[in-house]
Amino acid sequence: MRSLHEMLESSSVLLFIVFILLFVLLVFGVLIRKNGTAALFWNEIIREKITNFIMNQSKEQRILNFVLQNAVRGDPCSVLDTIDKYCSQKEWAMNVGDEKGLILDKTVEEVNPSVALELGTYCGYSAVRIARLLKAGAYLLTVEFNPEFAAIAKQMIEFAGVQDKVKLLEGPSEEIIPQLKKKYEVDTLDFVFLDHWKDRYTPDTILLQECNLLRKGSVLLADNIIFPGAPEFLNYIRNNPHFQCTNYPSHLEYMKVGDAMEKAVFLG
Repeated sequence: MRSLHEMLESSSVLLFIVFILLFVLLVFGVLIRKNGTAALFWNEIIREKITNFIMNQSKEQRILNFVLQNAVRGDPCSVLDTIDKYCSQKEWAMNVGDEKGLILDKTVEEVNPSVALELGTYCGYSAVRIARLLKAGAYLLTVEFNPEFAAIAKQMIEFAGVQDKVKLLEGPSEEIIPQLKKKYEVDTLDFVFLDHWKDRYTPDTILLQECNLLRKGSVLLADNIIFPGAPEFLNYIRNNPHFQCTNYPSHLEYMKVGDAMEKAVFLG
């Protein structure tokens, strides 16, 4: 039989291991709250993959299901509030969110666009947010590369009751932008919301100019310029005499991590 000394020694080792694990979890918990990279790693890589495996469905499908079960059909504000509730209390997701959503609202209301373009539909949150503010006869073209996200967004937009104001275009932005004039009969864009791959912000802004889709006074609004960050875009847009820029400090959606949005008015 094991001696009392050996048993105490084993217990001490186990307690030490438990203490170390608890300490690591505590440190990681603090990092998740304060560090954007750690937070995204936890939410997007670890937590999401485990939950997807257990529930056998994607996070985006879970968000849609929550909306279908809890929001009011045909009420865009109810849909937005329900998504915000899910993503702030249950699972983080890369919507523009409620805080930066107010900046988006203010910009859309100021521009009062007839034709708007969104790059990066995801689950349809910002498409619903923009569409609910559009005047009669105005419309939004929203571009999504991921077929699964596009399918979710289509249902979200229809449930919110704004499908008559939104046309979802599926495919890469670099292929769709050059088609906007001929295929989708767009003359110029009054408002563009950039919220897709951050490394596409600059080339797509250049492409919009090359395709003569911007007019004097067209407004671009770019999300996540601090985190995950779009330094190339900021360098391009702020040093371009054709744009007048305004920065709006804020926070990463549903977190305390610093972020910001950048508005750029095209001067012609």
